Amino acid sequence: MSRAITFSAYGAPEVLRLSQVTAPEPGPGQVRIRVRAASVNPLDMKIRSGLMAGTVPARFPVVPGLDAAGVVDAVGEGADAAVGDEVLGAAVGGGYAQYALLDRPVAKPAALSWEVAASLVTVGRTALRVLRQLDVRRGQTLLVHGAGGSVGFVTVQLAVARGITVIGTAGEHDIERVGAAGATAVRYGDGWVERVRAAAAHGVDSVLDASGAGVLADSAALAGDSAHVLTIADMTAAQHGVRFSADGPGQAPEDLPLLAESAASGTLTLPVRRTYPLEQAATAHADLEARRIRGKAVLLP
Repeated sequence: MSRAITFSAYGAPEVLRLSQVTAPEPGPGQVRIRVRAASVNPLDMKIRSGLMAGTVPARFPVVPGLDAAGVVDAVGEGADAAVGDEVLGAAVGGGYAQYALLDRPVAKPAALSWEVAASLVTVGRTALRVLRQLDVRRGQTLLVHGAGGSVGFVTVQLAVARGITVIGTAGEHDIERVGAAGATAVRYGDGWVERVRAAAAHGVDSVLDASGAGVLADSAALAGDSAHVLTIADMTAAQHGVRFSADGPGQAPEDLPLLAESAASGTLTLPVRRTYPLEQAATAHADLEARRIRGKAVLLP
């Protein structure tokens, strides 16, 4: 058996319950891990609330959690890992548990903490995917909305490393951090368009909206074409002729190993703001939704 967080109906964070479930068995190519850390992602909360029911329908009871890191304790036929290996990856069937399955485990570098290892998976792969989908090139200017958030902050660092000029909108509390990552940091809120124009000496070539703060129409005007704008957070994208980026085209198998090595070497940073014991998953969701913490939250089973 395995302790796991489950929910059997859509709703507020309080629908999350600590339960006893049967430990999953790995299929071909899969490994089962004893989870050391599981990342809490915004999509987890959207699925729990029912916001994604039309595209990601739940089969109750649900064990949430997209990402996990831990120690392999069972392997399926043809799995690319061995018992005892320390790995990270996308969880199959939920990561908020003592035991979880990974489809394509990636070795965790020794220098990488469990918390950051679990946090990198969706956040880092999303950042790499959107950069490919925007096809932004060295010497061009990328505007990142929500540059202080997890996806935005990783995107800023990856883009700067590629020689892309980055302007990032962020809250007052994140301005210094975004600037230190190599972007021109601009305060969000009323007047952001004028502040971005003043910062973008040669205009804006592409825009990533990681904020969902109603910035798509003005962003399309800044970029000159809605085709140069991508959002991962605004469900009204189609109304503005803007692409909504979800998992799919633009991913590459080498993404996660690259991200893990970059984080282990210190060339990529992803601050983990708070950790919670597994049984406090509902508190973690509530804190993130109420914006009581900024950045990554991680469960420690």
